[in-house]
Amino acid sequence: MLLQDKIALVTGAAGAIGYGVCKMLLENGATVIATDLPGPKLDDFVEDLKPAPGRALGWPMDVTKVESVAKALDKTYMQFGQLDILVHNAGIAHVSKIIDMDIERFQFLEKVNVDGTLIVLKEVGRRMIEKDKGGDIVIMSTKNVPSPSASFSAYSATKAACHQLGRIASLEFAPHNIRVNMVAPDAVFSEGKYKSGLWDLVGEDRMKARGINEKELHEYYRNRNLLKAAVTGRHVANAVLYFVSRQSPTTGATLPVDGGLPDATPR
Repeated sequence: MLLQDKIALVTGAAGAIGYGVCKMLLENGATVIATDLPGPKLDDFVEDLKPAPGRALGWPMDVTKVESVAKALDKTYMQFGQLDILVHNAGIAHVSKIIDMDIERFQFLEKVNVDGTLIVLKEVGRRMIEKDKGGDIVIMSTKNVPSPSASFSAYSATKAACHQLGRIASLEFAPHNIRVNMVAPDAVFSEGKYKSGLWDLVGEDRMKARGINEKELHEYYRNRNLLKAAVTGRHVANAVLYFVSRQSPTTGATLPVDGGLPDATPR
């Protein structure tokens, strides 16, 4: 129970990585507030979490709207008096070559992946600093930051900005005992019954680009890493747990969860 009595909030929770992260936090004693866009998906997700140890709640949050983020955070502090852990997992993807890019679609990715990260860091950071009790923030980055892919420019570029905001936050928040670290997974297709929302958006295009089916796509990603490992939501959750349980004095770091990708160096 590494996280006994801790309060954790996860953005973009209702998916494969979010499920792995929420389960891991609950199993280690945390109270987990799973946030996502409102609707049955979030409601069903929280019901699936409830058999786990710890306490699971589901609150609607749109990371692109300051008032929505502020409302969820204020509700957290009003109900629990604290927020110890924030895992920022919300993000979307798009497949397109640069010369074919729909500018409005690119700007939508900017709104979610960049503006959303800034809003979350600003609102969480301000409240953690005011409470003066420290805290841990983990940003979900991607292997595409150091190793981008062709036809994946919108995702790679906006997640690079997201990642950089996390690094800068680690510099600004450190004097307040608030640690900010990044986890950088390669493709996570599912965890339990939950499929990746990101891969629902881009999987078909990635299969067409390589002339393969879904099973072959999973094998492609497994075989391209040094350990020949299929990366799961649970693996990503283990990396999150390492940071938020403070097993080392670490901030501003990036932990790859990719089975070993030489082209994603420096590691």
